[in-house]
Amino acid sequence: MEWLKKLLAQIAGLWNKWSMVQRIVLIGIAAAIILVFGVLVRVSSIPTMVPVINVPIRDEDARDRIVMRINQEGVNATVSAQGIIQVPDQATAQRMRGILIREDLIPQGTDPWAIFDRERWTITDFERNVNLRRAITQKVTDHIRALDDIDNANVTIVVPADRLFASEQNPVSASVIITKKPGSDITENRKKIEGIQKLLKFAIEGLKDENIVITDQSGNILNDFEGMAGFDRQALIEKQQKSIQRLEAQYRAKILASLQKTFTEDRVRDLDIKISMDMSQKSVNTEEFFPITIKPRTPGLAYDDSILRESIPRSRAESSTEWEGTGFNPEGPAGVEGNVPPAYKDMSNLYGKVTQETLKVNEEINSRRTQEERSPEIGQRTVSVNIDGTWKWKYDEKRKPIVSVDGTIERIYTPITPEDLKATQLLIQNAIGFNAARGDSVTVHNIQFDRSKQFQEEDAGYFQKRQIETTIMIFLGGLALLLVAFILFRTISREVERRRRVEAEERARREEALRQQALMQAEEEGIDVSISVEERSRMELQESVANMTKEHPEDAAQLIRTWLLEE
Repeated sequence: MEWLKKLLAQIAGLWNKWSMVQRIVLIGIAAAIILVFGVLVRVSSIPTMVPVINVPIRDEDARDRIVMRINQEGVNATVSAQGIIQVPDQATAQRMRGILIREDLIPQGTDPWAIFDRERWTITDFERNVNLRRAITQKVTDHIRALDDIDNANVTIVVPADRLFASEQNPVSASVIITKKPGSDITENRKKIEGIQKLLKFAIEGLKDENIVITDQSGNILNDFEGMAGFDRQALIEKQQKSIQRLEAQYRAKILASLQKTFTEDRVRDLDIKISMDMSQKSVNTEEFFPITIKPRTPGLAYDDSILRESIPRSRAESSTEWEGTGFNPEGPAGVEGNVPPAYKDMSNLYGKVTQETLKVNEEINSRRTQEERSPEIGQRTVSVNIDGTWKWKYDEKRKPIVSVDGTIERIYTPITPEDLKATQLLIQNAIGFNAARGDSVTVHNIQFDRSKQFQEEDAGYFQKRQIETTIMIFLGGLALLLVAFILFRTISREVERRRRVEAEERARREEALRQQALMQAEEEGIDVSISVEERSRMELQESVANMTKEHPEDAAQLIRTWLLEE
């Protein structure tokens, strides 16, 4: 600690001795050192990016396709200034290489050895070749293991020694044993197996398809594509059948929706349609001959004034031959039998005349040849649909449904008229593009649907509704009688109460009159009459009520109305 104090003391002494400029320079140097150190720390903390392909890709379109495909796998790819595509780690780079090779996204002309990025430190040619083979084998194994569908892989590459004569040279061969992950379909997916095969060909120079064997852990050969011809044909047939079914479903939905809007969904429940398609590829060559137009039709003219010719002369050749004189046939030297046919001998020494004229005219006609490829082609179309008629209930004079003896409601069935069936048939024919020459067929029938269950439910609902209505009417009738009885009882009770109240009021009035009369007589006679406390309170209450009624007549009337309503 003593040395530290001395060091600090020396630094403080120097700091006091330095001028302001020296202090500023020292602070600047310290700040620069701190800034450089921070930049180095930040750069060193940036994660190292691994190139997918160790050569720059100059083609922008190819580079964009590769980056887009890598992004589809959820991997963040970057492109350096030199055009090298980079990903975060080595495992991701290996997996992306396998995908790019499988899908033929590696640009043409890319060095295949640059993909594997193997340094080759060697001493002898033998060691160099061994190290190269081991490096390629390990790298290819890593690539195959990096695929999502592969759990493990074992790769063996055989590179034979060079021979003097090409006929004696053994081919390069490779064998791969893969173990798929649970749930993977790589053993049935031909595209993925072809991707592994392309990866091997791209990594190993001189390797051909026939020298590659890919098997699973059970020894089943997976890249025997010639043996899979039957499977491929079956898959192709299934795809064609699905395409036909999808087309049939489209036609069916379209026609069924149109008919159900017209006849309701309950009357048009189903529609059967069958479409035959020719999936084979055809090359059709057509040659047409048509007239030559001498004068086209005048635009806006009411009639056609064009002039057409089937053909026009292109060249003309004439020749004429005339002959007169004796028909002499030489027979050679004298004394020698002539070599002349008998027919010409009969014409010997005859007089004759021959006139021959020949006319040859070459005519020019218009022709057109068309060549087209057809695949696929829709063939015969067959449509069958059944439409039910209408059902109505029978009613009596009171507009009530008629119930038969067996307890069911009688109904009337109205079939579809022939005109409507014909119109529906024309509607379907136009919807499918009907062509009689192609063998199309459209059938529209009017057959009654089996509605027994529907009628039972309707009858049960109707009778249940009637039963509920009857029950409600009986309940309402009883309720009305009960209400009338209650009203009568309430009325009689009120009348009895009113009479009792009237009698009580009359009795009280008579008693009050008698009391007042007695008081008046007592006052006249001068008799001192004592009044009880209750009587005095009653008189004061009556007097206060009378005064309040005089002062507030409306409140008194409202109070009386309230009493009457309560009574």
